Amino acid sequence: MNKKIGIFYGPARGSNTEKVAQKVAREIGADQADMIEVKEATTEDLKKYDRLIFGVSTIGKETWDGYASRGDWDKFRPELDKADLKGKTIALFCLGDHVTYPRHFVDALGMIYEILQDKNVRIIGHVEPSGYEFEESQGIYDGKFVGLPIDEDFEPELTDQRVKNWVAQIRKEFDQ
Repeated sequence: MNKKIGIFYGPARGSNTEKVAQKVAREIGADQADMIEVKEATTEDLKKYDRLIFGVSTIGKETWDGYASRGDWDKFRPELDKADLKGKTIALFCLGDHVTYPRHFVDALGMIYEILQDKNVRIIGHVEPSGYEFEESQGIYDGKFVGLPIDEDFEPELTDQRVKNWVAQIRKEFDQ
């Protein structure tokens, strides 16, 4: 099994999600992580890694409810649904906009978490909500975000430190 961490992210092609995925990869160490665009990924790609990071963005409630055009994660979701992820360790990060979507801040974090809950995986990288401004989020379970929330639209100055702190946290959790 590949000892590297597979960073599966989308959307790509200059998106904020891709930019944050690159920051995460740099913080981990480029030689220790592979970046994979989800729109190109298959279940075979997921099998190559015991340690995964999923990066996604949230547009709002419509993200996976069929109202918006099908994005990268919508296209990858059937692959994720059928993937055997038993025994894998997964960390999540999600981009959201707490000003425009304060009632749906990083909802996609929770949507992916719900898919993964039935797959016998260990999800790491939970983050305290203190320091974040929002009204509601599907990304919170048991009082914590189930991954790293990032708001590049209104808090880009916080991204580098949040990524650095989170990668330090998940490094320890990956090895537990």
